[in-house]
Amino acid sequence: MDQSKEEKESTRKRIVSGSRRWLIIADDFIHIAVALFLLSSALLILGRTALHFQEISTHSILAVINDVLFVLIIMELLWTVIRFLGRKSFSLGSFLIIGIIGSIRKMLMVEAHMSMGGEVTTEKFYQYMMEMGLSAAIVFILIVAYYLVSKLPPATE
Repeated sequence: MDQSKEEKESTRKRIVSGSRRWLIIADDFIHIAVALFLLSSALLILGRTALHFQEISTHSILAVINDVLFVLIIMELLWTVIRFLGRKSFSLGSFLIIGIIGSIRKMLMVEAHMSMGGEVTTEKFYQYMMEMGLSAAIVFILIVAYYLVSKLPPATE
């Protein structure tokens, strides 16, 4: 009877081990697909960005800045996936950098809309200032968080 239980337990462990191995392979495959989509998206955006240089205007330069910052965000996400595939530890710093870049991108676009929008009503001006202030506060908080995270000792697994 003990041997039968041991055989069942051994069989169960083999099934779990095999299933785990296949699930890890499937997980890696999905992460590789995500990485390829991120990379191709970044390349497509850069290709579209190059088209903005056909006419040099304030609008086209702002579009280039917006697109390039978006590509930086995508590349930071790609780097996170690459680190995961290399079985490296999770990096909170990458996501803080994404937040900083995203908030600065938002600030630049709000400023561009203010300067290119022509006549700005008082209500619209206050709305723009609220957006700018909120984005600046977010950048400040994320920079402080990044500084604090960078002072932590590296995680060990």
